[in-house]
Amino acid sequence: MRIDARPFAYDFDLASTALVLIDMQRDFIEPGGFGETLGNDVSLLAAIVPATQAVLAAWRQAGGLVVHTREAHRPDLSDCPPAKRLRGAPSLRIGDEGPMGRILVAGEPGNQIIDALAPIEGEWVIDKPGKGAFHATGLHELLQARGITHLVFGGVTTEVCVQTSMREANDRGYDCLLLEDCTESYFPQFKAAAVEMIRAQGAIVGWTATGPQLMAALASAPPQG
Repeated sequence: MRIDARPFAYDFDLASTALVLIDMQRDFIEPGGFGETLGNDVSLLAAIVPATQAVLAAWRQAGGLVVHTREAHRPDLSDCPPAKRLRGAPSLRIGDEGPMGRILVAGEPGNQIIDALAPIEGEWVIDKPGKGAFHATGLHELLQARGITHLVFGGVTTEVCVQTSMREANDRGYDCLLLEDCTESYFPQFKAAAVEMIRAQGAIVGWTATGPQLMAALASAPPQG
């Protein structure tokens, strides 16, 4: 399959490609979560949910592998270094009790993926203690075992966890595509800069396209299996 992406066409085979949705969690997207405690307007992130939902449905229909990530820490915070925990809003930090349970702690209500994008049976859910999806997760080994060579990214936030994960993937040899309408930042200017950096210098980190472009490619492909 081919997408007329930027800076040039992105070719991929569904069987060797995974859709990776980064940190579409209540803590970041819904009122009362960690994102809002930092003083951010979470409605900016919530605005990409319909586009992401459409892509996810189309990808599932096509039979592609789906990977969801959650930024999540152990209850004892042993995987959360002080340099990370002590940043952010002085009133609420990682591990503190918030309106949706302990912030960014695995198993807490706020740490779950939003209902509109909730994983279904057979989809991978990767809990990551860092910004990137590959740090301390074993994701690379899982993808290698599955024969995955291409990754299509959406999620939040563009300039932090999404871009970090794409750079990690690029260093490991994956060809990466970012769906511009399925990713967002609390700071629109940061998203714009990240998108430009990702596709600069001949796709130095990866390609960019839109959800409709991806869905059109999936619709034109022969059935799998």
